[in-house]
Amino acid sequence: MAGTIQIKPGTKMRLALDVPAGQTPQFNMVSTFNKALDESAFLVSVPMRDGKAYVPEETQKILFQYGVGEETAVIAGYVDDVVKEGIRRFWKVRRVVEQRQFINRVDVRMKVGLPVQYMQDTWALNSAGEIDKESGETMDISNGGLAVCVNRWFGVGETCIFTLPRMGTESEGVPELEVVGVICWMRELPKGSAFRFVAGIQLRFADVQERIEMQKYVAYVKKRYKL
Repeated sequence: MAGTIQIKPGTKMRLALDVPAGQTPQFNMVSTFNKALDESAFLVSVPMRDGKAYVPEETQKILFQYGVGEETAVIAGYVDDVVKEGIRRFWKVRRVVEQRQFINRVDVRMKVGLPVQYMQDTWALNSAGEIDKESGETMDISNGGLAVCVNRWFGVGETCIFTLPRMGTESEGVPELEVVGVICWMRELPKGSAFRFVAGIQLRFADVQERIEMQKYVAYVKKRYKL
């Protein structure tokens, strides 16, 4: 996340339900931006649909489009709660990531389960003077981010180091890859799942080479799993 959302109160937003990659979202609802709560949450007026206040499913991602022309931007998020202020009601939205020029987006997330390990620099060292990594599994992957199933709750804005597994052969595969990511959102998984939580990760690259290495890794995943 790049700081608190910079949108003026009263800005009109066009809303759509998220759709699978390759389909065009239908921005057929209207809402008004009320205010940012922190760097990852904001309030908007509750939109109407078919004459009634729209009630989204808990797991339904909503797209919020605002601006015009080249300044058009889209924020994606989940509705966490309905907040009442006086006689008005607002959605409390937890954003996932801001996507500029959504229709032309090329950074498509591919659903694939890869075993990963993760750790934080602040974790305690073990007897060998190393940080014990924990195991997780990707839910999806892209050039710029991941959704990872984990058993530990993280706060939005925390930084983690993720180790993606070696894949393929030495001559035709990709090596193990270590990437740094910032937690954008956290959600509990249904009871009975292999993991307790799923985290949305936005990757941070120190230089162009790190970004290229991630792009190569994702390209190989796409080829191997025919995504």
